[in-house]
Amino acid sequence: MQAMAHESPTFSPLYRQIKSLILQSLEGGEWRPGEVIPSETELAGRFGVSQGTVRKAVDELAAENLLLRRQGKGTYVASHNDPRAFFRFLRLEALKGDIGLSTSVPLECWRAKAGMEAARVLGLKLADPIVIVRRLLEFSGKPVVVDEIYLPGDVFGSLTLEMLKNWQGSLYSLFESEFGVRMVRAEERLRAVAADRSSAELLGVKEGSPLLSVERVSFSYGGRAVEWRRGLYSTAEHCYVNELS
Repeated sequence: MQAMAHESPTFSPLYRQIKSLILQSLEGGEWRPGEVIPSETELAGRFGVSQGTVRKAVDELAAENLLLRRQGKGTYVASHNDPRAFFRFLRLEALKGDIGLSTSVPLECWRAKAGMEAARVLGLKLADPIVIVRRLLEFSGKPVVVDEIYLPGDVFGSLTLEMLKNWQGSLYSLFESEFGVRMVRAEERLRAVAADRSSAELLGVKEGSPLLSVERVSFSYGGRAVEWRRGLYSTAEHCYVNELS
């Protein structure tokens, strides 16, 4: 990355090229999640551009939740260990009162070979190794979400049920801390479904009750799909919230 310090970006707008160079450093692990990045003055000197150009690039990365500005302390690489990041990828809200404390309850973790759909979504070859996780997400002790999560085996091959049960933070903070994978964006598709017997038992609802099916593909740096998640949400006491702007 240091070799790039002497290269003057030539494409317009200039700040977008600087943004790309900063992203390369994030993807390459030069600055880890939770670490402070160099100051705007230092980055300007490194890339041979004005401080204002760097500021614009950093502002855009902060707006995309990849960087986090802290007043008087500097700019940090965003981390899933930050409690404020929890609801960025979980758009749940209680219909009444506070949503309460969340608890992830791992149910299963096993290895398999990618079928056609998993291979397509995760950019793998048919029969490539994958890891599948089933877990229950509870709020204030009440089951609200049951997830089935598909992960590429070349990245998460050492993930075990014991590891999931012993982890104290969020699932994404585990992926970040133990596997070096940070989710930077996700795509979701929602539809209404009826609870089958298994999901009804796990969520404590009657079979045939309406559930919200949320299918998510999460991406890390470089646009690589690193998670395919299919969740069933009980909406008896919670709703899915999204902010449009």
